[in-house]
Amino acid sequence: MSQSAALPVLAEVIRSGFTEGRHRGSLVLLAADGSVDLALGLPDAPVFPRSCAKPFQAVATLRAGLAIEGELLALAASSHSAEPFHRDAVRKILDGAGLTEEALQTPADLPLDQVEAEALLSNGGRRSPIMMDCSGKHAGWLAACAANGWDTASYLDPAHPIQQLAREALEEGTGERVTEVGTDGCGAPLLAVTLTGLARAYRSLLLAEPGTPQRRVADAMRAHPEYVAGTRRADTWLMRAVPGSLSKMGAEAVQVVALPDGRALAFKIEDGAERARGPVLAAALRRLGIDDEVLTRIGVEPLHGGGAVVGAVRAAF
Repeated sequence: MSQSAALPVLAEVIRSGFTEGRHRGSLVLLAADGSVDLALGLPDAPVFPRSCAKPFQAVATLRAGLAIEGELLALAASSHSAEPFHRDAVRKILDGAGLTEEALQTPADLPLDQVEAEALLSNGGRRSPIMMDCSGKHAGWLAACAANGWDTASYLDPAHPIQQLAREALEEGTGERVTEVGTDGCGAPLLAVTLTGLARAYRSLLLAEPGTPQRRVADAMRAHPEYVAGTRRADTWLMRAVPGSLSKMGAEAVQVVALPDGRALAFKIEDGAERARGPVLAAALRRLGIDDEVLTRIGVEPLHGGGAVVGAVRAAF
């Protein structure tokens, strides 16, 4: 039996009362004391965390000595929607380091947010590196390199000092050694860790001592969630609705959330289906004891037929 077939169904696709499809995956919930409260699938198998690694990549910029706070620090940990205020903040980070957009090595892309992408194209805009959702992280890295006199042309090399600091921060947070190294969509090194390790790492951000790089990143993200995601994104809605929460999505349907009392969750949908993320996230938060109307906003994923709602993607646990 393949690993995929052994994973439990986390979400079902129900159309007109018929189960049309299933999304399998792995999930872990941590209790307030850090112990495993629920484990589904293989949460101790390595996964690529994708953008869920960004808070630790932002920790690296602080450990490199970059003087960055508030919304700019939140942006350095973001998967932003390329709304105008996101682009302005990326330029502000670069300007402060004496750099321009040309220094960014993010691939030219459209905004992650569909509304922003459609607005850009309708106004004659086109793909560009600053529109890519990782440009805030890259700007932070570049500014840290400039502050230290490190080479900015090779900042994505896994052996570069800023990438070594990012790896150290992730391994320290998860309590694990990286088992695989790949390349993320933005070109950055991608480091495999477990879902259990990720949940514990986010928990550690919130429980870190005030003033430490970890806590500064967590506090900036929670104070400025629109800069972490965007005005029409679930991470923003959740952090605004649930006091003290820290939420971050990653590509291929990876998600991590931590709560200020130490509870945390992490999951990955095996096939990377974005339509399963919201229902699974809402169900997982309910299992952690969260009861807020924002879960309905996050968790509803309707299916349409002939212009009408004929079903939904629903959590299956």
